[in-house]
Amino acid sequence: QVQLVESGGGLVQAGGSLRLSCAASGRTFSNNAMGWFRQAPGKERDIVAAINWNGGGKYSADSVKGRFTISRDNAKNTVYLQMNSLKPEDTAVYYCAARKYTIVALASEAYDYWGQGTQVTVSS
Repeated sequence: QVQLVESGGGLVQAGGSLRLSCAASGRTFSNNAMGWFRQAPGKERDIVAAINWNGGGKYSADSVKGRFTISRDNAKNTVYLQMNSLKPEDTAVYYCAARKYTIVALASEAYDYWGQGTQVTVSS
């Protein structure tokens, strides 16, 4: 089992920045690929970014490319999502997820463990 706890969400003006953190506990974190997903009201949960077990491979959705950066610190069992140049359309609940495999996947069904989510609200 892997337990995930997100933090760092909040209210920010358009153009601002936030850094989300996801602290993991339980089985060995460094063996897990990690992902950040988001879900806006009335919409599906979509992938935002993902990272391989060692940080050597990353994925970012087109909608956030150049603005959001995913990273991880295996010594701290933590994965981060740095969000810059935020837009109102980035408003959503952001979820951290871990999968039992070392390589990233894009589908939410490929992830085995989920955090409780953190709200990000971007005002115009």
